[in-house]
Amino acid sequence: MPEHRAPRPRSMGFGSVSFFFAGLALAVLGVEPAGATQRFAAKGEIELAFTPRDDAESLLVSVITQARRSLHVQAYAFTSRRIADAMVAARRRGVDVQVLADARMNRKPKGNVLPRLLAAGVPVALESRYQTAHNKVLIVDAAGPDCVVLTGSYNFTWSAQNRNAENVLVVRGHCELAQAYRENWLRHRREAVAITSLPVKR
Repeated sequence: MPEHRAPRPRSMGFGSVSFFFAGLALAVLGVEPAGATQRFAAKGEIELAFTPRDDAESLLVSVITQARRSLHVQAYAFTSRRIADAMVAARRRGVDVQVLADARMNRKPKGNVLPRLLAAGVPVALESRYQTAHNKVLIVDAAGPDCVVLTGSYNFTWSAQNRNAENVLVVRGHCELAQAYRENWLRHRREAVAITSLPVKR
């Protein structure tokens, strides 16, 4: 089970008053205050890739290929047909594939592969609540036993593989971690808007 770091107690005074009004301002603006972080014991196997030196795209495809029951995706820029085709293939073999993507980055069909996913019946939803939905995450079979989490700076693009200095971190066999990522994915999905085609009309 994860340990939760409780906020440190505060004494009354100017600091407490400031904290109160900061919280009030967040409430008025509809912004949730930051909660406690989550900490997990080390477990499982870790794999790393650094671009452009390493073939991170092939690593992403191999992780998608491992999915047997579920694949939850969070993407910012998504132009890689190879990665999209791996997701489509996963859906065709019965995997529950669902994609969240940044609304501003993916509002138009030109250049991105969301229409490719939609045409194959993959559910896609766009996130617009945030200035930028900048997560890049794959969550495979979070319920276990062969759970995988992939994350890092790597966008699902040709440039991320060939032009940029990016990193990818894969954690296998740590299902508590995978379930925490899935819970976060579900929270973001509740805030997102499902789409059936692009472009999205404002």
